[in-house]
Amino acid sequence: MNVLLVRYSEVFLKGQNRGFFERRLRQKLSRAVAGISGARVEGVHGRYLVWPGVDGVAAVERAVSRVFGVASISNARVIPRSAGINPEAIYAVAVEEARAEVARLGLARPPRFKVESRRSDKRFQPTSPELSRLCGAEIVRALSLPVDVHKPEITINLEIGYDHAFVYSSQIAGPGGLPTGVSGRVELLLSGGIDSPVAGWLMQKRGCVVGATYFHSFPFTGEKTKDKVVALGRKLANWQLEPMALSVVGFTDTQKKLRDVTGDGRLAVVLYRRQMLRVASELAKAHYASALITGEALAQVASQTLENLTVIAQATTLPILRPCIGHDKIETIGLAERIGTFETSILPYDDCCSLFVPKHPATRAKLEDVLALESKLDIAALTADCLAKTETILCE
Repeated sequence: MNVLLVRYSEVFLKGQNRGFFERRLRQKLSRAVAGISGARVEGVHGRYLVWPGVDGVAAVERAVSRVFGVASISNARVIPRSAGINPEAIYAVAVEEARAEVARLGLARPPRFKVESRRSDKRFQPTSPELSRLCGAEIVRALSLPVDVHKPEITINLEIGYDHAFVYSSQIAGPGGLPTGVSGRVELLLSGGIDSPVAGWLMQKRGCVVGATYFHSFPFTGEKTKDKVVALGRKLANWQLEPMALSVVGFTDTQKKLRDVTGDGRLAVVLYRRQMLRVASELAKAHYASALITGEALAQVASQTLENLTVIAQATTLPILRPCIGHDKIETIGLAERIGTFETSILPYDDCCSLFVPKHPATRAKLEDVLALESKLDIAALTADCLAKTETILCE
């Protein structure tokens, strides 16, 4: 019988409130496998077991590998201890696991191997080092494999729990972090680009449930741009394992007024971004979100200099989280490819931030200059107009 052995690391380090994090992780694991017939989650000492059901281990592995809080996963052969178990039964299963790994590697020579053992139940004998030694001797006897404890090509792992013993030879990495929901709710300013979906994913990894706001300047940004952002919202919703509310804000009229008031347009992007923060802040409060997220990276574009970021942030009292702030573009692209948003983000449909942009935008905006321009407009009315032109789409 096989089972998925799920480990968690950061959650395990929590103190008196660790139970809260473990319960949330178990809920997320159960939700991840809810559509797999017969799959179920069981808690054991410092681990979760996910029993595969009728669709097999591969389907469960795909689902669990996307759960935040999971450090690593192993497809393990399980030996129940309910009727008692002797070490020889474990050795026999270990030999079969080693045989399968030899076949999988397909080398022209016998691969090098070692055995590692861990006992949660210290009453079980022999001790872990002795268990490794004796099991290794059985594998050598059965398969004539050379032992190499420093650079093995196959590692057979034995874990002795209170109710089961496990034998496995591989681990795949989970996303790590914390289960979504333990750190509250946040609102992402989501565009159709590469950076903002990655920023949302990084905050999901820190335990946040993410909602999103997208600014749509129709007809300059068409329905294909909107569809692209909705597709990105669905991808993020799949990662957090719960629906994501996407607020689509009609921004055309407001954007034109902000552009026109700037004269030469050098401060237009700063004004756009400040107004976006005002609107997103109101939507965040309505959604019980405690902070905003942006995909800004320091000095990546003209609006993301320290001076401009400071002036833009002054438009809201909510904290602004910028998880990509120290990334270069290559790092962000790498993450986008890993989480599955890159191919959607590079579809050739522009978002509103690329509209009405001057050839030489301001890189060192002064707050007094920006406030002087905004004083010529009824900012409260512009914000109300944007909120009135907001459509909510549930991404799931």
